[in-house]
Amino acid sequence: MKIQDVIVMLNQIERDGVIKRYAIGGAVGATFYLEPVSTLDVDVFIAFKPQQESIIVSPTPIFDYLRGFGCKMEGEYIVISGWPVQFLPVSGPLLEEALDNAVEVDVEGEPARVLAAEYLAALALQTGRAKDKARLLQFIEAHALDRKKFEELVERHGLTDTWREFQRQFLQ
Repeated sequence: MKIQDVIVMLNQIERDGVIKRYAIGGAVGATFYLEPVSTLDVDVFIAFKPQQESIIVSPTPIFDYLRGFGCKMEGEYIVISGWPVQFLPVSGPLLEEALDNAVEVDVEGEPARVLAAEYLAALALQTGRAKDKARLLQFIEAHALDRKKFEELVERHGLTDTWREFQRQFLQ
């Protein structure tokens, strides 16, 4: 199970025009900036390729494409080289901006796009689950954020009150 195999497939899906753009997020995305943590899946944020004469976005073309490579569905995941992968549509201004500003990294010679640390942290703040708060704290303690960029994101996306509350709870 090598993440590089998943990245090769993601790049192929994009090259073949099944998706417009992708970036890895979630716990796997965070490992490019932080110590690795245990995770069950790979979260891949994508800009869906619009389907003709339909306003409904469907992941079916992605799943059909991957089944052609022998990938199998398991619940909401499609398994690529042993990794459960969840394709998540970009929804909302913060995620749209995050995808537009994803950074390219090298994974054993294969280029991959990953959400930037500041966006991963802002998304964790926005989502607000316990594991998201823990991840945000990891980013802060590891000095993995450009604090100015992060705080500009927080302000631009209306998360200032949430950020103040987080600071009050965890940083004082």
